[in-house]
Formats: sequence, structure tokens, C-alpha cells
Amino acid sequence: MRLENILALTKGTLLSDPSISIFESVVFEPSKVKRGSLFVAYNPEEIPEALQNGAYGVMFDKPTQMGDREVAWIKVAELDNALKKLLRFYLLEKELQVYACDPITLHLSQMVSTPSNFCNVEGSMRDVWEKLWPLEKKSIVLFSPALTDPELFISHSQLIRAQESTITIIEQTLFETSFIHNDTFYERQMLSPFFIPYLEHLLFFYTFLRIPFQIKGFSKIGHFIPVFTNSRLECKEFGTSERVVIFEPYLELIDEQIDFLDAQASWAKIIYLLPDSMRSALTIGVENILFYRYPEEIISLLQTKDFHFALVAGVDKGILRPTRSSMKQLELDF
Repeated sequence: MRLENILALTKGTLLSDPSISIFESVVFEPSKVKRGSLFVAYNPEEIPEALQNGAYGVMFDKPTQMGDREVAWIKVAELDNALKKLLRFYLLEKELQVYACDPITLHLSQMVSTPSNFCNVEGSMRDVWEKLWPLEKKSIVLFSPALTDPELFISHSQLIRAQESTITIIEQTLFETSFIHNDTFYERQMLSPFFIPYLEHLLFFYTFLRIPFQIKGFSKIGHFIPVFTNSRLECKEFGTSERVVIFEPYLELIDEQIDFLDAQASWAKIIYLLPDSMRSALTIGVENILFYRYPEEIISLLQTKDFHFALVAGVDKGILRPTRSSMKQLELDF
């Protein structure tokens, strides 16, 4: 990677007069720096170690004490934005096939084994860089515009969606599904039937693009997360109580999940705890909705209400404190 290209793309300022003009790699951890690396200094305190390990350049956006003038000290306005511009430019030659999808489909793809020429990407710009930079030419990339800036890519297409059902549900509860796909039986997957339509589209996408895949399991999707509790809101092992608090951090899914619970658990006492910001956006006619302004209010609301299922939007399951006996099981389940 040439120094002059980095400066042109990032609009960075070179604050030294180095003799070097090319970097061998871009590195984020000082322990991984090798002679010739450009070190991206999210933490300025790590710069001395990076220099000791042979960094030829340092890119930074925070006040930094510069040392060796033979090192290329590159000051940029904001590191994430600078990296996005660099990555966007250097991905051009890779001719990637990029597809956009919703967050659930993206997270489901992380539960499926695929070849190295397929990549699902989300996270910080550093995470995105480390996933995309090593990709081979013409690899396939799946991302969600809700989680990753779409401007990172020159162009992208929408996920190719299934036109007919290829998954047959054999048995289901609210939080587990046994199903058949392509003559393979997947028994008691930790996957709510709520996710099956999303999985349908994902597997069709793989099939259509001839991407080999193997389902690993669905234990950590990060959506519609059930936590079984007792009357004191102590976390219990999966399936061992009749009170379940369901957490959904992604607010855009709440209306769909309300409809799902209403259809699949019409017999149950269900309450919905939603942030006050959603008050004006909800469909009129939904009953048993409680609004909270601060996450601290959620525990009090759950303690004062009788329910079988409580759908809690916009917070993490960490607001409930697991008992010692259930902590290990909860880590395995979620």
C-alpha cells in the first residue's frame, strides 16, 4: 500500500518526512506489527510497542506524542472514516459480489459453515477491515445496511429470496424447531419458528449461488432471546419454568414478534415492555403494552405483572441476574 495513495484517499496530513513510501500491511494490534507495517492507533498508548516491533507508519486521530521522524506519522480527521475510504478503494480490484440483507438473515448466516470465498460481515470498521481485506478475488459478501455502512461498497444487490418453501417443520415450540431441508433432518434446533422464513431465504440464497453450506446450530443468534425465570426474576435453566422473558434488541422487529406471539401463544398471558420512543409507532389495538423510559424501570414492571411471556424490546438479557446454578447453562444456551 503506497503512502501517497493513503494520503490522497484519507485526506490525511503527513506530519513527518519519512524515507519510506510503501507499507507491507495494515495492523491494529501492536503485538502483530512487523517490519514495514502501518499501525492504526485507535489507542495512542500502544504506539511505542508498535514502533518497537517495526512499524513504518502510524495513522492516528487523537492527540499523539510523535517520536522518530523517519516514521510516517499520518493524522486523519477520524480513523473509521479514513479506513472506510481506503478499504472501498482497495476492494475495487477484488470484484466482490456484495449482497444486502436484514440483520436476522445476517446473524443466521453466522450459524452456517461456508467456504472461505463467502464472508458475512458486521461490527466495527476494524472488524470489517480484518474480514474483507484478506478475501480472494470475486468472493461473495453478505452484509446488513442496518449494521454496516453500505457506502463501504461501490455497489451491492439485494439478497435473492426464496419463491417457494423448501423447509418442512416437523415439530415446534415457541423457541425450538425440528425441520427437514433437502432431505436432511435437523432435530430440536435452538431456533424459534419465528426465524424459519428468514432461514428459508438464506438457504435459497446459498443454493442459488451454489455456495456449499452446513448448518452448525443456532444457539447465539442475538434475537428473540428467551430467558426462563421464576417469580423473583431469577434466571433458570431452559424450559424449567412457566415464566419467560424474551429480549429483542432490534426495535424494527417488535411488531412482527408481537404478531408471532399473538398467533402462536394465544392461550398465554403476554405482556410487552417497550421503550417510550415506540409509543407513537405501534399499531392501535395491541393490548398489555407497558412503556419504560429507562432500563432500570423494566425489573420493577416485570415484578408487578403476572405473565407467561414478556417481550422486552431494546435492552440486553443482562439486566436479569442469573443464579449461580443457572449461569453455566445460560452461557451454553445463549
